[in-house]
Amino acid sequence: MNWGSNTKNVLVAGFAQLPKGTTLYEIQKVVGCVLVIDRDTKTIVDASFTFVMGVTNDFISSMVRGKSVENGIQAIVQDIEERFLVPPQRAIIQALRAAYERYCDMHEIN
Repeated sequence: MNWGSNTKNVLVAGFAQLPKGTTLYEIQKVVGCVLVIDRDTKTIVDASFTFVMGVTNDFISSMVRGKSVENGIQAIVQDIEERFLVPPQRAIIQALRAAYERYCDMHEIN
């Protein structure tokens, strides 16, 4: 889909350092979270995370896609804590929070 042509969508990103001592840290140092959020419905319409393995990105993206951010992201964070059991879990949550905070900052301005 051509997200940029839909003016109600906004793209936000957040980043976090990966845990030192992990293989992933040696490869890329930080993880990024990119969210496309529908400003009208306050729903995440697409998501992507910077991972070497596609299945990891697909799994975590599917966990956030379609979720509402209208009342915060605590329910999404809880789901990640329960189902995404990998060493960089905290970094993923931090990157997600950073992207969400950027969305909130933009939302306050507009």
